[in-house]
Amino acid sequence: MLRVVVPIVILAVFVYGLVDLIRTDARLTRGISKTAWIFVQILLPVVGATLWFLIGRPRATDAAPVAYSHPVAPDDDPEFLRNLEIRHRNQAEADRLKKLKEEFDAKERKLDAGSADAGGTEGAGDAHEPGDAGTPGTDEAK
Repeated sequence: MLRVVVPIVILAVFVYGLVDLIRTDARLTRGISKTAWIFVQILLPVVGATLWFLIGRPRATDAAPVAYSHPVAPDDDPEFLRNLEIRHRNQAEADRLKKLKEEFDAKERKLDAGSADAGGTEGAGDAHEPGDAGTPGTDEAK
């Protein structure tokens, strides 16, 4: 039984150490380079894995802390505030354009009403029907 358990434990330690080494970022390995650690693990399976866990493996305190993205209050979130400002500017611009359009439509109605009051008398405006004698360039076509 011991002849079966010992090789299985050795194989498990070797495989676990090699997989852990391969998954570790090269910048976080200690002692020697990641490639050198792989050679040590393959050439000296038990000793290499033991050395990796004792010397080469990055410690939990060496790793960068995981940044937790916690919810932010809307008034503290710069992106939310930026979007709010953009929305406010867009609404103000839409209101300004709506007001200008209403003013333009009012002036246009006033001009239309003024030309309708004139009743189409001569000199009432520059509006000429196509083919009128007063329209430049149409006399030759007749």
